[in-house]
Amino acid sequence: MDTAIHTTSRNGPVIIHSNYLWYLTLTYSMIIVLANWFDPRLISIWGLTTDAGTLIFPLSFLLSDLITEVYGYKYARRTIWCGFIFNVFFFLYGQLVIHMPNPNFATNNALFDTLLATNFRIILASFISYLLSESFNSYLMAKTKIRVQGRYMAGRFFLSSFLASGLDSMIFTTIAFYKSIPDSVLMTMIVTMWFIKVFMELCGLPLSINLVNKLKRIEQIDIYDKKTKFNLFRFDLDYVEQENKFLNRDILDSNSFFKAKAQSNYNM
Repeated sequence: MDTAIHTTSRNGPVIIHSNYLWYLTLTYSMIIVLANWFDPRLISIWGLTTDAGTLIFPLSFLLSDLITEVYGYKYARRTIWCGFIFNVFFFLYGQLVIHMPNPNFATNNALFDTLLATNFRIILASFISYLLSESFNSYLMAKTKIRVQGRYMAGRFFLSSFLASGLDSMIFTTIAFYKSIPDSVLMTMIVTMWFIKVFMELCGLPLSINLVNKLKRIEQIDIYDKKTKFNLFRFDLDYVEQENKFLNRDILDSNSFFKAKAQSNYNM
């Protein structure tokens, strides 16, 4: 699936064709849907109790880190909104289904309806924590990349995911369960969810770094968000030519063995 990434120069628009961005976006959206809708299922790992969504949700941070690092914050922001819209559609269709009439012989429908009729407070907590933590994660990735000039990638991945995971756990658990469980249990849940997410992120970190390096080489893309407006509710996708490291030879690392090239398309 080919995706056109737009940059602009003095001579006209430069279009870099990405073969992988939409696959990454769809994978991210799938993970978000799975994580949010398996939240009601509690599991026990090494004596720690958490929800099943916690196991897979950290992958969303690693994927948004990857997209931000290679394609830029603007495309990560679009990916975050795609995941959010997928979740909203899933929720709305589920509500439609459980309010439709049942045939008399469908005795198991009540069990299915119970599964979909998740507490609205939990759904609200999930949506709010998702938007805030994911956008914060990508923002931090983009800003720290500029600050350290693209160095310390593993450290930047871990730092952004570590802080965003904590933010997500705190917001979700507080909104979903505050006053419905003792404060001590609430704090234990926040710390447990945070610990498991960080552990899963550490496990996936080597693979993420390897994928980033390969994607930069294959796609010839390495965006720096130097002129980006970090507003979650903006939907522009254009970058100037100088923000793509592989199009701007002046800022190529001296030890890089990648050759910068791009397909150009000019609108007269």
